[in-house]
Amino acid sequence: MSAIHRLDENEISEVIEMALSDHTSFAQIESLYGLRDNEVKVLMRKHLRRGSYEAWRRRVRVFSDRRAKYK
Repeated sequence: MSAIHRLDENEISEVIEMALSDHTSFAQIESLYGLRDNEVKVLMRKHLRRGSYEAWRRRVRVFSDRRAKYK
């Protein structure tokens, strides 16, 4: 069973909030919830509107270009 399927609604909300934060890395999410970066992206794609997901991915890419250890 995927780590995503083991999460309840509250945990999903917390993961989404953490992923949307510019101060939380994928590594921190993985240490708390066991979700790898690809699983976080799948969860975000499933629970955000398309435009919101695309804006989030753009922001993550821009920040990752600036910082070596960002999402």
